[in-house]
Amino acid sequence: MSIQRVITDAGAPVKIWTTDVEEEAEKQLRNIAGLPFIFHHVAVMPDVHFGKGATVGSVIATRDAVIPAAVGVDIGCGMAAVQTDLTSNDFGEGDAAALRKSIERGVPVGFNSHKRPSDGALEWAKEHSDSRLSEKALCQLGTLGGGNHFIELCTDEHDRVWIMLHSGSRNLGKTLAESHINRAKKIAEQHFTQLADRDLAHFSRGTPEFDAYRRDVLFAQDYAFENRKLMLDEIVRSMRHHFAKRGRDVVFDEPINCHHNYLAFEHHFGEDVIVTRKGAIRAREGDRGIIPGSMGTRSYIVRGLGNEESFTSSSHGAGRRMSRTKARKTFTVDDLKKQTAGVECRKDEAVIDEIPAAYKDIDQVIESQSDLVAVEHTLKQFLCVKG
Repeated sequence: MSIQRVITDAGAPVKIWTTDVEEEAEKQLRNIAGLPFIFHHVAVMPDVHFGKGATVGSVIATRDAVIPAAVGVDIGCGMAAVQTDLTSNDFGEGDAAALRKSIERGVPVGFNSHKRPSDGALEWAKEHSDSRLSEKALCQLGTLGGGNHFIELCTDEHDRVWIMLHSGSRNLGKTLAESHINRAKKIAEQHFTQLADRDLAHFSRGTPEFDAYRRDVLFAQDYAFENRKLMLDEIVRSMRHHFAKRGRDVVFDEPINCHHNYLAFEHHFGEDVIVTRKGAIRAREGDRGIIPGSMGTRSYIVRGLGNEESFTSSSHGAGRRMSRTKARKTFTVDDLKKQTAGVECRKDEAVIDEIPAAYKDIDQVIESQSDLVAVEHTLKQFLCVKG
C-alpha cells in the first residue's frame, strides 16, 4: 500500500499511510503542519496515535528549527535485535523460565539500576570524556527502564531464536529533554510567540539554545544506543552460560540497533533539513530495522526501501489503540493471561496496560507500509521481560 490520505488545508501537506487516525492525533498533526518552518510535508506512519509533545508515528522535517518536545523525553528510544543459531529444539522444560530469571538478574528493570557502573559503561565514558556523566547515568547504562520497554526471546519463520529489546536513554535523556523543553517554552513566552500548542515551542538555528540542544540530543542518542548494546552483551552472556552447561556453544549474528525517537540531519528533496522521527525508524534503501508488535503478537525484522515520500522512514511498532488508563479499566489479569498464552512473562495487574489488545494490529500496520519496508523475518516471542 502507499499514502492513504493527504491533509491539504493545515499549512504544509500531511501525507498519511493509514485511514485510522484518531481525532486528537489529527489535531496534533494539523498544529505541526501549520508551523512556518515545516519543510515540504509531514509524513505520518500507519502506527500513528496521539502523543505527548507531538504525534507518535510522525516524521517532521524542518528548516533551521528544532522542537524539543517533538523528540520528547525518551531521546534515542529504539530497538535492538540479534539472531542466534539456537532453535526451539534447544529449549527444554524450564529453560525459558530459567533464562528469564537470569536476564532479570543481569539487566535491572523499572526504576532499578546497577549498584556500580559496569566495565562497559566505564569504557564508554572514557570515550566521551568531554561529557559530564553522573554516577546515576553511568549506573543506568545497560538497564531497561519501565513502561513499554521490554526484552524478548523470539523464534522466526525458520525456528531460529532471536534476542530483541526496546529501551532508550533512561533518566539522562529525560533530564536533558525536560530542561530544553522548558527553555523553549520560556523563550516562546518571552517573545509572545503564538502557538497552537505550547509543546511546539522551538529553537532557531544560529542561537545558543539550538546549538546546546543539538549537542545534548546527539549525546543522549549515543547513550541510548550504547545502553541497548550493553544490555545485549549481558543477555548474550546469560545465554552462553546457560547453554554451555550442556555443552552447547551458541553463535550470535551481528546485532541490529536502531533509534525510533530521535533527531537527524539529513538531505531530502534537494535540501539539507532537520528530521524528527517521533515513533518512526529510518528506512533508507537497505537499512535494517525492527518493528515490534505487543507482548503477545508478532514482530518484524525489515529492510528499508528508501521511499522519499516518507523521508525514508517507516513505523516503529504497532502503535497504541487505547491509552494506558483505558486499558487498565477495560481488561483484567485473566484477559492478560489469555492474550499472552504460551509466553513466559509477567501476568499481573502492573502490566495490564501492555496487554496486546491495547495495541493496533501489527500485521495491518506492516501491510500498510509495503512501499516503505520489505519484511525479512517474522518473529513470535516465547519469553518477555517487562520493565
